Amino acid sequence: MTAFNVVRMRVKPGNEEAYLKSHRDRVLEGMDGMRSLNVIKTGDREFCVIGEWDSMEALAAARPAMIATLDTFRDRLEDLGQGLGVTDPVSGEVVLERRP
Repeated sequence: MTAFNVVRMRVKPGNEEAYLKSHRDRVLEGMDGMRSLNVIKTGDREFCVIGEWDSMEALAAARPAMIATLDTFRDRLEDLGQGLGVTDPVSGEVVLERRP
């Protein structure tokens, strides 16, 4: 069953273009089962990375690669506060899908 992961993050001032470049240029090795990767801007220096996956199993298997990727730009992110650190991740299986 299709799964998604969503990771919210805030980029430090002056690092927005470098952050976007890191996603634009990255190789998606170790991301078997990933159908798509989207980065959306949700506010001033705030972004969500949204991954679509073949299954929760594929998503879970790719977590080490996702963490390794995060480590390449972690220093460009601000702490989100409230004990979250620099990311606020969630993931799950699709329970309803509608298309026009």
